[in-house]
Amino acid sequence: MNIIAVQESAPHRKLCTDCGVSRTEDPSRCGYACQFISPDYATLEQQVHGRTRGSAGDIEPFFGVVKEMHQAALKPARQGAQWTGITTRLGEALLERGEVTAVLCVGPDPEDNWRPVPRLITSAADMASCRGMRMGYAPLLELLEPAIAAGHTRLAVIGIPCQIYALRALEAELGLEHLVVIGTPCSDNTTTEHFHEFLSLLDSNPEQINYLEFMPDFHVELRFVGGAKKRIPFLQLPIADLRDDFFPLTCRTCVDYVNTLSDITVGYMGGSGEQWLLVRNQRGQDTLEQIRPELSLKAPSSSGKRASAVKGFIENTRRATGGLPLRKMPQWLRPIVGKIMPLTGPKGLEFARTRLEMKAAESILHLRRAAPKRLRSMIPDHVWKLAAPYGITPDKDEC
Repeated sequence: MNIIAVQESAPHRKLCTDCGVSRTEDPSRCGYACQFISPDYATLEQQVHGRTRGSAGDIEPFFGVVKEMHQAALKPARQGAQWTGITTRLGEALLERGEVTAVLCVGPDPEDNWRPVPRLITSAADMASCRGMRMGYAPLLELLEPAIAAGHTRLAVIGIPCQIYALRALEAELGLEHLVVIGTPCSDNTTTEHFHEFLSLLDSNPEQINYLEFMPDFHVELRFVGGAKKRIPFLQLPIADLRDDFFPLTCRTCVDYVNTLSDITVGYMGGSGEQWLLVRNQRGQDTLEQIRPELSLKAPSSSGKRASAVKGFIENTRRATGGLPLRKMPQWLRPIVGKIMPLTGPKGLEFARTRLEMKAAESILHLRRAAPKRLRSMIPDHVWKLAAPYGITPDKDEC
Protein backbone atom coordinates (compact mmCIF):
# COMPACT_ATOMS: atom_id res chain seq x y z
CA MET A 1 0.00 0.00 0.00
CA ASN A 2 1.40 3.42 -0.94
CA ILE A 3 1.99 6.04 1.75
CA ILE A 4 1.28 9.74 1.18
CA ALA A 5 2.60 12.45 3.49
CA VAL A 6 0.13 14.67 5.32
CA GLN A 7 1.11 18.27 4.57
CA GLU A 8 1.38 20.56 7.57
CA SER A 9 3.25 23.80 8.19
CA ALA A 10 6.99 23.31 8.59
CA PRO A 11 8.97 24.60 11.58
CA HIS A 12 10.26 28.07 10.68
CA ARG A 13 13.94 28.33 9.81
CA LYS A 14 15.65 31.18 7.97
CA LEU A 15 17.48 28.97 5.46
CA CYS A 16 15.31 25.90 4.93
CA THR A 17 13.71 24.19 1.94
CA ASP A 18 11.67 21.85 4.17
CA CYS A 19 13.42 18.67 2.98
CA GLY A 20 11.58 16.79 5.73
CA VAL A 21 14.32 16.17 8.29
CA SER A 22 12.86 18.78 10.66
CA ARG A 23 9.61 16.77 10.66
CA THR A 24 11.22 13.51 11.74
CA GLU A 25 11.49 12.15 15.28
CA ASP A 26 14.88 13.83 15.72
CA PRO A 27 14.78 17.27 14.06
CA SER A 28 18.11 18.16 15.68
CA ARG A 29 19.76 16.18 12.87
CA CYS A 30 19.23 19.26 10.69
CA GLY A 31 22.35 20.60 12.39
CA TYR A 32 24.60 18.23 10.46
CA ALA A 33 22.38 17.09 7.60
CA CYS A 34 21.39 20.46 6.11
CA GLN A 35 22.99 21.71 2.91
CA PHE A 36 22.53 25.29 4.15
CA ILE A 37 24.54 25.01 7.36
CA SER A 38 27.96 23.50 6.73
CA PRO A 39 27.96 21.25 3.66
CA ASP A 40 30.87 18.84 3.21
CA TYR A 41 30.71 17.67 -0.38
CA ALA A 42 34.22 16.22 -0.46
CA THR A 43 33.50 13.80 2.39
CA LEU A 44 30.12 12.77 1.03
CA GLU A 45 31.45 12.35 -2.52
CA GLN A 46 34.10 9.99 -1.18
CA GLN A 47 31.45 8.14 0.84
CA VAL A 48 28.98 7.83 -2.05
CA HIS A 49 31.18 7.53 -5.14
CA GLY A 50 34.44 6.19 -3.73
CA ARG A 51 36.32 9.33 -4.82
CA THR A 52 35.98 13.10 -5.01
CA ARG A 53 35.42 15.06 -8.20
CA GLY A 54 38.41 15.69 -10.45
CA SER A 55 39.95 19.16 -10.46
CA ALA A 56 40.97 19.32 -14.13
CA GLY A 57 39.03 19.64 -17.37
CA ASP A 58 35.55 21.00 -18.03
CA ILE A 59 33.40 18.11 -16.80
CA GLU A 60 33.89 17.14 -13.14
CA PRO A 61 34.80 20.62 -11.79
CA PHE A 62 31.35 21.67 -13.01
CA PHE A 63 29.19 18.56 -12.78
CA GLY A 64 30.74 16.48 -9.99
CA VAL A 65 31.86 12.85 -10.19
CA VAL A 66 30.90 11.42 -13.59
CA LYS A 67 31.36 7.82 -14.71
CA GLU A 68 29.25 8.03 -17.86
CA MET A 69 27.32 10.88 -19.50
CA HIS A 70 24.68 10.91 -22.24
CA GLN A 71 22.08 12.91 -24.07
CA ALA A 72 19.15 10.55 -23.69
CA ALA A 73 15.53 9.90 -24.57
CA LEU A 74 13.14 7.11 -23.67
CA LYS A 75 11.63 5.54 -26.79
CA PRO A 76 8.74 6.00 -27.05
CA ALA A 77 8.29 9.00 -24.79
CA ARG A 78 5.78 8.39 -22.01
CA GLN A 79 2.54 10.35 -22.04
CA GLY A 80 2.42 12.92 -19.26
CA ALA A 81 6.18 12.90 -18.70
CA GLN A 82 8.05 16.18 -18.25
CA TRP A 83 10.53 15.15 -20.96
CA THR A 84 10.43 11.53 -22.08
CA GLY A 85 9.89 9.76 -18.75
CA ILE A 86 13.36 8.39 -17.92
CA THR A 87 13.22 9.22 -14.21
CA THR A 88 9.85 7.55 -13.70
CA ARG A 89 10.88 4.57 -15.80
CA LEU A 90 13.96 4.01 -13.63
CA GLY A 91 11.73 3.86 -10.55
CA GLU A 92 9.39 1.43 -12.31
CA ALA A 93 12.26 -0.85 -13.34
CA LEU A 94 13.70 -0.98 -9.83
CA LEU A 95 10.32 -2.07 -8.47
CA GLU A 96 9.62 -4.51 -11.30
CA ARG A 97 12.90 -6.34 -10.76
CA GLY A 98 12.55 -6.37 -6.98
CA GLU A 99 15.77 -4.47 -6.42
CA VAL A 100 13.83 -2.16 -4.13
CA THR A 101 10.47 -2.59 -2.41
CA ALA A 102 9.52 1.09 -2.45
CA VAL A 103 10.36 4.35 -4.22
CA LEU A 104 10.23 7.59 -2.25
CA CYS A 105 9.32 10.47 -4.59
CA VAL A 106 6.73 13.23 -5.04
CA GLY A 107 3.37 13.23 -6.76
CA PRO A 108 0.62 15.81 -7.26
CA ASP A 109 -1.66 17.03 -4.53
CA PRO A 110 -5.25 15.86 -5.21
CA GLU A 111 -6.46 19.47 -4.94
CA ASP A 112 -3.65 21.14 -6.92
CA ASN A 113 -1.70 19.34 -9.64
CA TRP A 114 1.24 21.75 -9.26
CA ARG A 115 1.71 21.16 -5.53
CA PRO A 116 4.21 18.37 -4.66
CA VAL A 117 3.27 15.77 -2.07
CA PRO A 118 5.78 13.15 -0.85
CA ARG A 119 4.74 9.62 -1.73
CA LEU A 120 6.09 6.16 -1.01
CA ILE A 121 5.36 4.06 -4.09
CA THR A 122 5.37 0.27 -3.69
CA SER A 123 3.87 -0.77 -7.04
CA ALA A 124 5.56 -0.13 -10.39
CA ALA A 125 2.14 0.61 -11.92
CA ASP A 126 1.74 3.59 -9.59
CA MET A 127 4.96 5.33 -10.66
CA ALA A 128 3.18 6.85 -13.66
CA SER A 129 1.01 8.91 -11.32
CA CYS A 130 4.13 10.84 -10.27
CA ARG A 131 5.15 11.98 -13.76
CA GLY A 132 5.67 15.65 -14.47
CA MET A 133 6.99 18.72 -12.71
CA ARG A 134 5.70 20.06 -9.42
CA MET A 135 6.57 23.42 -7.90
CA GLY A 136 6.71 24.05 -4.17
CA TYR A 137 8.29 22.61 -1.05
CA ALA A 138 7.95 18.88 -0.44
CA PRO A 139 9.19 17.38 2.85
CA LEU A 140 10.28 14.21 1.07
CA LEU A 141 12.46 12.83 3.85
CA GLU A 142 9.57 12.97 6.32
CA LEU A 143 8.56 9.58 4.91
CA LEU A 144 11.92 7.90 5.56
CA GLU A 145 10.99 6.74 9.06
CA PRO A 146 7.51 5.45 8.07
CA ALA A 147 9.08 3.64 5.12
CA ILE A 148 11.68 1.89 7.26
CA ALA A 149 9.10 1.13 9.96
CA ALA A 150 6.99 -0.56 7.26
CA GLY A 151 9.93 -2.82 6.42
CA HIS A 152 11.26 -1.03 3.34
CA THR A 153 14.99 -1.35 3.87
CA ARG A 154 15.61 -1.69 0.12
CA LEU A 155 14.66 1.76 -1.04
CA ALA A 156 14.99 4.12 -4.01
CA VAL A 157 14.72 7.88 -3.55
CA ILE A 158 14.03 10.41 -6.31
CA GLY A 159 14.76 13.95 -5.19
CA ILE A 160 16.26 17.38 -5.74
CA PRO A 161 19.73 18.39 -4.48
CA CYS A 162 18.87 19.81 -1.04
CA GLN A 163 16.84 16.67 -0.26
CA ILE A 164 19.58 14.35 -1.47
CA TYR A 165 22.33 16.11 0.48
CA ALA A 166 20.39 15.56 3.70
CA LEU A 167 19.66 11.95 2.76
CA ARG A 168 23.35 11.23 2.18
CA ALA A 169 24.33 12.93 5.43
CA LEU A 170 21.92 10.63 7.29
CA GLU A 171 22.43 7.49 5.21
CA ALA A 172 24.88 5.73 7.51
CA GLU A 173 22.47 5.85 10.46
CA LEU A 174 19.29 4.79 8.64
CA GLY A 175 19.99 1.05 8.65
CA LEU A 176 19.04 0.57 5.01
CA GLU A 177 20.03 -2.66 3.31
CA HIS A 178 20.12 -1.08 -0.16
CA LEU A 179 19.63 2.50 -1.39
CA VAL A 180 19.44 3.80 -4.95
CA VAL A 181 19.36 7.57 -5.40
CA ILE A 182 17.99 9.10 -8.60
CA GLY A 183 18.57 12.83 -8.64
CA THR A 184 17.10 15.61 -10.73
CA PRO A 185 18.89 18.94 -11.20
CA CYS A 186 17.16 21.93 -9.67
CA SER A 187 16.24 25.21 -11.35
CA ASP A 188 15.22 27.20 -8.27
CA ASN A 189 12.01 26.73 -6.36
CA THR A 190 9.27 28.81 -4.84
CA THR A 191 6.03 28.23 -3.01
CA THR A 192 3.16 26.73 -4.96
CA GLU A 193 1.15 29.89 -4.28
CA HIS A 194 3.86 32.10 -5.77
CA PHE A 195 4.12 29.78 -8.76
CA HIS A 196 0.42 30.24 -9.49
CA GLU A 197 1.05 33.99 -9.54
CA PHE A 198 3.80 33.42 -12.10
CA LEU A 199 1.47 31.36 -14.29
CA SER A 200 -1.09 34.16 -14.19
CA LEU A 201 1.53 36.52 -15.64
CA LEU A 202 2.28 34.14 -18.50
CA ASP A 203 -1.24 33.63 -19.79
CA SER A 204 -4.75 34.96 -19.29
CA ASN A 205 -6.01 31.41 -18.60
CA PRO A 206 -3.43 30.08 -16.13
CA GLU A 207 -5.79 27.38 -14.85
CA GLN A 208 -5.54 25.74 -18.28
CA ILE A 209 -1.73 25.37 -18.12
CA ASN A 210 -0.73 21.79 -17.29
CA TYR A 211 2.95 21.85 -18.29
CA LEU A 212 5.83 24.31 -17.97
CA GLU A 213 9.48 23.77 -18.78
CA PHE A 214 12.53 25.98 -19.16
CA MET A 215 14.06 24.71 -22.39
CA PRO A 216 17.77 24.77 -23.34
CA ASP A 217 16.94 26.87 -26.41
CA PHE A 218 16.22 29.93 -24.21
CA HIS A 219 12.43 29.54 -24.24
CA VAL A 220 9.80 28.52 -21.72
CA GLU A 221 7.33 26.04 -23.15
CA LEU A 222 3.75 25.97 -21.88
CA ARG A 223 1.21 23.30 -22.67
CA PHE A 224 -2.50 23.59 -22.07
CA VAL A 225 -5.45 21.36 -21.37
CA GLY A 226 -6.66 20.46 -24.85
CA GLY A 227 -3.18 20.18 -26.38
CA ALA A 228 -2.25 23.77 -27.31
CA LYS A 229 1.35 24.93 -26.82
CA LYS A 230 2.96 28.31 -26.25
CA ARG A 231 6.65 29.26 -26.24
CA ILE A 232 8.00 32.39 -24.55
CA PRO A 233 11.61 33.60 -24.98
CA PHE A 234 13.47 33.94 -21.67
CA LEU A 235 13.99 37.66 -22.31
CA GLN A 236 10.24 38.24 -22.54
CA LEU A 237 9.38 36.54 -19.25
CA PRO A 238 7.81 38.90 -16.67
CA ILE A 239 10.60 38.40 -14.16
CA ALA A 240 10.58 42.08 -13.14
CA ASP A 241 6.92 41.74 -12.17
CA LEU A 242 7.56 38.99 -9.63
CA ARG A 243 7.49 39.75 -5.92
CA ASP A 244 10.93 40.30 -4.31
CA ASP A 245 10.71 37.10 -2.30
CA PHE A 246 9.54 34.93 -5.22
CA PHE A 247 12.80 32.95 -5.00
CA PRO A 248 13.81 32.41 -1.37
CA LEU A 249 17.36 32.96 -0.12
CA THR A 250 17.92 29.21 -0.03
CA CYS A 251 17.44 28.92 -3.79
CA ARG A 252 19.48 32.03 -4.46
CA THR A 253 22.37 30.43 -2.54
CA CYS A 254 22.17 26.80 -3.69
CA VAL A 255 25.60 25.22 -4.26
CA ASP A 256 24.52 21.97 -5.93
CA TYR A 257 22.32 22.59 -8.95
CA VAL A 258 23.27 19.26 -10.58
CA ASN A 259 22.60 16.87 -7.68
CA THR A 260 26.16 15.61 -7.39
CA LEU A 261 25.44 13.12 -4.58
CA SER A 262 22.91 11.06 -6.53
CA ASP A 263 23.87 7.71 -8.07
CA ILE A 264 22.39 8.80 -11.38
CA THR A 265 21.21 12.29 -12.36
CA VAL A 266 18.50 12.87 -14.96
CA GLY A 267 17.61 16.37 -16.08
CA TYR A 268 17.42 19.00 -18.77
CA MET A 269 20.37 21.32 -18.40
CA GLY A 270 22.90 19.76 -20.80
CA GLY A 271 20.49 17.86 -22.99
CA SER A 272 20.00 20.07 -26.09
CA GLY A 273 16.34 19.18 -26.43
CA GLU A 274 16.58 15.72 -24.87
CA GLN A 275 17.32 14.64 -21.35
CA TRP A 276 20.78 14.85 -19.83
CA LEU A 277 21.88 11.73 -18.01
CA LEU A 278 24.90 11.52 -15.69
CA VAL A 279 25.92 8.17 -14.23
CA ARG A 280 28.05 8.83 -11.16
CA ASN A 281 28.97 5.43 -9.73
CA GLN A 282 28.46 1.68 -10.11
CA ARG A 283 25.00 1.78 -8.51
CA GLY A 284 23.98 4.38 -11.04
CA GLN A 285 25.38 2.31 -13.89
CA ASP A 286 23.59 -0.83 -12.68
CA THR A 287 20.35 1.18 -12.53
CA LEU A 288 20.84 2.50 -16.05
CA GLU A 289 21.49 -1.00 -17.40
CA GLN A 290 17.98 -2.03 -16.40
CA ILE A 291 16.47 0.27 -19.04
CA ARG A 292 19.38 0.85 -21.46
CA PRO A 293 17.67 -1.10 -24.29
CA GLU A 294 14.72 1.30 -24.04
CA LEU A 295 16.87 4.41 -24.45
CA SER A 296 18.29 6.42 -27.29
CA LEU A 297 21.76 7.46 -26.09
CA LYS A 298 24.34 9.74 -27.68
CA ALA A 299 27.22 11.93 -26.61
CA PRO A 300 26.13 15.34 -25.30
CA SER A 301 26.78 18.22 -27.65
CA SER A 302 28.34 21.55 -26.72
CA SER A 303 28.56 24.84 -28.62
CA GLY A 304 28.69 28.59 -28.15
CA LYS A 305 30.53 30.72 -25.60
CA ARG A 306 29.33 31.43 -22.10
CA ALA A 307 31.60 34.21 -20.82
CA SER A 308 29.59 37.26 -21.94
CA ALA A 309 26.30 35.78 -20.70
CA VAL A 310 27.79 35.00 -17.30
CA LYS A 311 29.40 38.44 -17.00
CA GLY A 312 26.11 40.15 -17.81
CA PHE A 313 24.28 38.05 -15.25
CA ILE A 314 26.89 38.81 -12.58
CA GLU A 315 26.64 42.55 -13.24
CA ASN A 316 22.87 42.49 -12.83
CA THR A 317 23.17 40.35 -9.69
CA ARG A 318 25.69 42.78 -8.19
CA ARG A 319 23.28 45.64 -8.82
CA ALA A 320 20.35 43.73 -7.32
CA THR A 321 22.27 42.71 -4.19
CA GLY A 322 23.50 46.28 -3.86
CA GLY A 323 19.97 47.69 -3.97
CA LEU A 324 20.39 49.23 -7.44
CA PRO A 325 17.80 48.89 -10.24
CA LEU A 326 18.52 46.21 -12.81
CA ARG A 327 19.72 47.25 -16.22
CA LYS A 328 16.80 46.29 -18.41
CA MET A 329 16.90 45.71 -22.14
CA PRO A 330 14.59 48.00 -24.13
CA GLN A 331 11.31 46.31 -24.99
CA TRP A 332 11.79 46.83 -28.73
CA LEU A 333 15.13 45.00 -28.62
CA ARG A 334 13.97 41.95 -26.67
CA PRO A 335 12.24 40.10 -29.55
CA ILE A 336 15.33 40.60 -31.71
CA VAL A 337 17.76 39.32 -29.10
CA GLY A 338 15.28 36.55 -28.26
CA LYS A 339 15.64 35.27 -31.83
CA ILE A 340 19.43 35.61 -31.84
CA MET A 341 20.10 33.85 -28.51
CA PRO A 342 19.02 30.36 -29.64
CA LEU A 343 21.31 30.73 -32.66
CA THR A 344 24.43 32.13 -31.00
CA GLY A 345 24.08 31.40 -27.28
CA PRO A 346 25.68 28.51 -25.38
CA LYS A 347 24.03 25.14 -25.97
CA GLY A 348 24.30 21.64 -24.55
CA LEU A 349 27.10 21.24 -22.01
CA GLU A 350 28.16 24.84 -22.53
CA PHE A 351 24.65 25.93 -21.51
CA ALA A 352 24.97 23.77 -18.38
CA ARG A 353 28.34 25.29 -17.54
CA THR A 354 26.83 28.76 -18.07
CA ARG A 355 24.08 28.10 -15.54
CA LEU A 356 26.52 26.66 -12.99
CA GLU A 357 28.89 29.61 -13.18
CA MET A 358 25.92 31.96 -12.88
CA LYS A 359 24.68 30.03 -9.89
CA ALA A 360 28.07 30.03 -8.19
CA ALA A 361 28.33 33.81 -8.52
CA GLU A 362 24.72 34.34 -7.45
CA SER A 363 25.15 32.23 -4.32
CA ILE A 364 28.24 34.11 -3.18
CA LEU A 365 26.86 37.58 -3.92
CA HIS A 366 23.52 36.95 -2.21
CA LEU A 367 25.17 35.48 0.88
CA ARG A 368 27.53 38.46 1.08
CA ARG A 369 24.46 40.69 1.23
CA ALA A 370 22.06 38.68 3.36
CA ALA A 371 24.15 36.38 5.55
CA PRO A 372 27.87 37.21 5.26
CA LYS A 373 28.84 35.09 8.27
CA ARG A 374 27.53 32.02 6.42
CA LEU A 375 29.99 32.33 3.51
CA ARG A 376 32.81 30.56 5.32
CA SER A 377 30.74 27.46 6.06
CA MET A 378 28.22 27.37 3.20
CA ILE A 379 30.33 27.87 0.06
CA PRO A 380 32.35 24.76 -0.90
CA ASP A 381 35.72 25.07 -2.63
CA HIS A 382 34.32 23.86 -5.97
CA VAL A 383 31.86 26.78 -6.03
CA TRP A 384 34.58 29.36 -5.34
CA LYS A 385 36.56 27.86 -8.25
CA LEU A 386 33.61 28.31 -10.63
CA ALA A 387 33.28 31.97 -9.67
CA ALA A 388 37.00 32.77 -9.69
CA PRO A 389 37.37 33.42 -13.47
CA TYR A 390 34.93 36.31 -13.03
CA GLY A 391 36.91 37.98 -10.25
CA ILE A 392 34.77 36.62 -7.41
CA THR A 393 37.20 35.26 -4.82
CA PRO A 394 36.94 34.85 -1.04
CA ASP A 395 38.05 37.61 1.29
CA LYS A 396 40.34 36.51 4.10
CA ASP A 397 37.42 36.08 6.49
CA GLU A 398 35.34 34.12 3.96
CA CYS A 399 37.51 31.01 3.58
